[in-house]
Amino acid sequence: MPFYQPQPVIEEAGEARFEPAHPKPSVAEPSLLKLILGARHSLIGEWRDTHYLPCVDDFQILGRRVVLVNEPEAIKHVLATHNDRYERKAPQMRRALEALLGDGLFISDGQTWQQRRPLVADIVHKNRLQEFAPIMETVLRETVEAQAKRPDGSKVDGLPFMAELTAEIIARTVFGAKLGQEAASEVVSGFSQFQRAIDSFNLGYFIGANEGWAVRRTRRLQQAIGRVHEPIEHVVQRHLDGQGEGQSMVALLVKRQAKNPDLDLDVTAIRNEAATIFMAGHETTALTLAWAWYCLSKAPWCEAALHEELDRILGDRQPTLADLPKLPYARAVIEETLRLYPPVPILSRQASRDDELGGVKVDKSSLVLVIPWLLHRTETFWDDPHSFDPTRFVGDHRPAPYTYIPFAAGPRICAGLAFGLAEAVLSLASLAQRFRFVVPEDYVADPRCRLTLRPHAGMPLRIFQR
Repeated sequence: MPFYQPQPVIEEAGEARFEPAHPKPSVAEPSLLKLILGARHSLIGEWRDTHYLPCVDDFQILGRRVVLVNEPEAIKHVLATHNDRYERKAPQMRRALEALLGDGLFISDGQTWQQRRPLVADIVHKNRLQEFAPIMETVLRETVEAQAKRPDGSKVDGLPFMAELTAEIIARTVFGAKLGQEAASEVVSGFSQFQRAIDSFNLGYFIGANEGWAVRRTRRLQQAIGRVHEPIEHVVQRHLDGQGEGQSMVALLVKRQAKNPDLDLDVTAIRNEAATIFMAGHETTALTLAWAWYCLSKAPWCEAALHEELDRILGDRQPTLADLPKLPYARAVIEETLRLYPPVPILSRQASRDDELGGVKVDKSSLVLVIPWLLHRTETFWDDPHSFDPTRFVGDHRPAPYTYIPFAAGPRICAGLAFGLAEAVLSLASLAQRFRFVVPEDYVADPRCRLTLRPHAGMPLRIFQR
């Protein structure tokens, strides 16, 4: 990007300590130009060292007041106790995603959100995991069998490889087993194209338009949206015509609409919710797994501890959903990965009224930022916060309230939390049981965020059979 020099990326590896890649915190106040260019480069790159401390800070970007919240009680105030004052996602997020997700649960608010949240939450509730577990297990078995046939040491790009897996899982659960394979590939590649094309910095909002400006739909962006929408609309219509799988998530939405027409779930509304579940379900889990392989490859003592647990508990048997409570270290690897690399590292809200946070005045329509990326790396709450250490989550070690929020918190906590966490741990266990994922010794990841936290320029992996 012209005129912009990003912060250098830090990565440090020793005998028993690994500090995964992260931008070096800035020690100087960035200029307005650097702040804007930095936001377009990556939303995690220009935070100051003082922001990695407990704080409530405010600053101005053009005509908009921005309030940064990195203190547990203030975070609780925003996300839970006074959520009604901060219910709306910030305009730059809503405007960036509205063309793709419409009024889907992730960006909706008000009556639409209140009506659909219980519906979607029930469909992806943890009590339904038993229904969806056989699909996860089948896809993982197929993936393991396919990889076992490839040459040992075969090379892959970690994120697309994991996205193909998680997209197949979510496609079969959302769209139905007979329909998932037809839709998954096009939707995944379309969303990747969408992230490359979208501008998550909404200039209109920062110069005074409280609802921001509509995103300009370039030909490239429109093409990406079409690649996501067309397969999903086709699948939804087939369900409405009675041709879908009866236990898929889309089928459940269709059945709820048939029983309760007041829900007003037309084809577009069902598509929006299906697209939201699919995007959240495949992207976040794929990112978590890709980052986990990177961390385990660079921290072989952690990889050895994971292999020991899998061998001791499972032997040669494929893991199932019922095994997850017996795999605490595997779960800890995922939880620690989510701490260091939360898939959505910035939770942005728009204040609906005047308020006060930690002594800082919040004006109506201010941009309020709760940033898991900063919170999870704050030394007050975490020992050696930049290092990868799954034992933080083993046994009775649990984070203090509102210091660990990879799935957000409060009423807008991720509806699919239980599904996504189970999918990630089961995928990690199934693959690590049979394979080692190795990054090149000289590879240094470059984490960047536009909408989600991705490794810029990919994540090269070689896969070896154990």
